[in-house]
Amino acid sequence: MPTRTRFATLAATAVIAALALAGCSSSNDKLSEQYGSGTTQNYISGTGAVTEVAVDKRTDPVDFTTKDTDGDTVSAKALRGKVVVLNFWYAGCPPCRAEAKYLNQVHDEHADDDVAFVGVNVRDEEGTAAAFERTFGVDYPTVLDARDGTVQLALSGQIAPNAVPATIVLDKQGRVAARVLGAIDGKSILDTLVTDELSGKAS
Repeated sequence: MPTRTRFATLAATAVIAALALAGCSSSNDKLSEQYGSGTTQNYISGTGAVTEVAVDKRTDPVDFTTKDTDGDTVSAKALRGKVVVLNFWYAGCPPCRAEAKYLNQVHDEHADDDVAFVGVNVRDEEGTAAAFERTFGVDYPTVLDARDGTVQLALSGQIAPNAVPATIVLDKQGRVAARVLGAIDGKSILDTLVTDELSGKAS
């Protein structure tokens, strides 16, 4: 998929089903095994590089339906008309903890706009995820994607969340507009991506 990159250049790769279900992507089998077995000593993370997709290069809308930790349905179709921020994380991931405050800040600043945030936990059970949310004051819904990979698989063939953490922005039509691969280091980049989609400035 052709892309343009404002802050850094990153080649887009399609996520394959097996790694999507595992909630990570790495060519290193040992890292994948550590991820699956519960160790976080070599957490899998990107560099924070940003990939944007030009409006005329965006493909089909992402489609998924799942439940959040409150039991409410989260549907990509129901979110059409909003800019959607999907943040992929798990509780034992150090950069996930570091970026939480910036995600919260951007979420709060756009609370009155047509913006929806959804946390996608790729590893934990409900209790662990809930403890993270309490500790870091996460005030938007989280879906537990570790067992069936519903949200991750919906991005197969798109610019996928090939590392943890990763943040994907969907435009108002539900199409992938941008990805931050790795921790968000400050609120400015994500805020710019969201604001551009809201205002129609994305080209």
